[in-house]
Amino acid sequence: MKQWYEELFENYGMKYDNETFVQGTIGECDFLEKEIDYNKATRILDIGCGTGRHSIELANRGYTVAGIDLSESLLKRAKEKASERNLQ
Repeated sequence: MKQWYEELFENYGMKYDNETFVQGTIGECDFLEKEIDYNKATRILDIGCGTGRHSIELANRGYTVAGIDLSESLLKRAKEKASERNLQ
C-alpha cells in the first residue's frame, strides 16, 4: 500500500520537470546564491527536494548539495536526473 504522500505527489514530478518551471528555478537559485554570498564551500540541504530541480541546478553551479524527500518515487527521479548530468 502506498503512503499518503506517494499518492498525493504522484504526478508532481511531471509538473515540476515541465519546461515552464526552468526559468523560475534559475531565478530561485540565483536568489539562494546571493543569500549565501556565492560561497562554494557552503553545503546545501534541499529539504523536500522532489525531482531535484534546485539541487541539480545548484550542484551544476559547483555547490555540494544533498536532497531529501518523503517520496521515494520523486527521489528516484532526482537521482536519475542527477546521474544523466554526471552528478552524484
